[in-house]
Amino acid sequence: MQDEVQDAPSPADAPETTDISPAVAPETVGIEVDVVVVEPESRFGKPGPPMRRSPLIIGFTAGLGLLLAYSTYLAVQNVRSILILIFIAMFLAIGLNPAVVRLTKWGLPRGLAVAGVGLGAMLVLCGGIVALIPPLVQQSNELVDNLPQYIDNLRRNDQLNHLNEQYHLLDQLKNVATPGNVTKALGGVWGGVQVAFSALFNILTVIILTVYFMAAFDRLKEGGYRLVPATRRERVRLLGDEILAKVGAYLGGALAIAVVAGLSSFVFLLIIGVAYPYALAVLVAITDLIPQIGATLGAVVVSIVGFATSIQAGIACVVFFVLYQQVENYAIYPTVMRRAVKVSDLAAILSVLLGVALLGVVGALIAIPVVAAVQLLVREVVIPRQNNR
Repeated sequence: MQDEVQDAPSPADAPETTDISPAVAPETVGIEVDVVVVEPESRFGKPGPPMRRSPLIIGFTAGLGLLLAYSTYLAVQNVRSILILIFIAMFLAIGLNPAVVRLTKWGLPRGLAVAGVGLGAMLVLCGGIVALIPPLVQQSNELVDNLPQYIDNLRRNDQLNHLNEQYHLLDQLKNVATPGNVTKALGGVWGGVQVAFSALFNILTVIILTVYFMAAFDRLKEGGYRLVPATRRERVRLLGDEILAKVGAYLGGALAIAVVAGLSSFVFLLIIGVAYPYALAVLVAITDLIPQIGATLGAVVVSIVGFATSIQAGIACVVFFVLYQQVENYAIYPTVMRRAVKVSDLAAILSVLLGVALLGVVGALIAIPVVAAVQLLVREVVIPRQNNR
């Protein structure tokens, strides 16, 4: 035991440990060292050096980019009508999704909730079509049959009769306005069938796509959020959910205002005895969905029908719609939309005008929620970023 203790090396005899940490000279501190990362060789061979950026290659690449951009433009123009239908279906699905969510909160499975909301929307659409098509066809036929008689009545005007004696304008117009010529001008029976088939195809396409978008709404939304980088995904999700909520609230508010306008017009037209009150009320409700200008369009059409009935009925229609639009503009519309979207009157008017110029009626319908979404992004993203610079 003593021998083992004596043979144990003393601390002084222990070998000195060598410090293997690299010595850094004071003068080398702060010098950047380029690190070359050697990538593993692919099974398809080692990548070659980058191509020289000669003017020929730059011009060829730019030409390919222009050709690709022009081809994309032509493709979008060719499928523009289909893209508009898809856009309408997505907009309707976003607007109807709050109703689906509410039904699911009441205990219904999402499939039954989507079926119930879709069936209700189809019943409303079919009711509007049934109300509008028969009187529209009847009035159009009566107009075509009586058009020559209307032209004969114009001969009672002395000035028009004098022009007719010189240039025979009314005679030529009467020959053109015969029912057979009018039918040919409208494209004949086959042209009418094509128009009806095209409208029916578009309506069915929008309905089917809307149902599919509502059924897969959550999955499509989450799939879109996954395309965003993970560091920004949570913020994008919050902003996106807020935008979708504004669009849904706007569409719900617009439908409520349209229903109020239609019911009020229906009761008024029943009281004064104008023909086709239900069809005209549906027309007022549909046109009232168009912001700013829709209510005026519906009022003009109904007032014309009122004047065709009698002078008193026409004057009553004008007075009613003038008063009702004041109530809607200053009481109903602000109350409903204040909870949905906060858009100033100037921004609403400008957005509607730009929407009509770009996409027609569809652009007018989506103008206000698009402006609300842009305002949200500017307020929550652009302005804070500018303030931090």
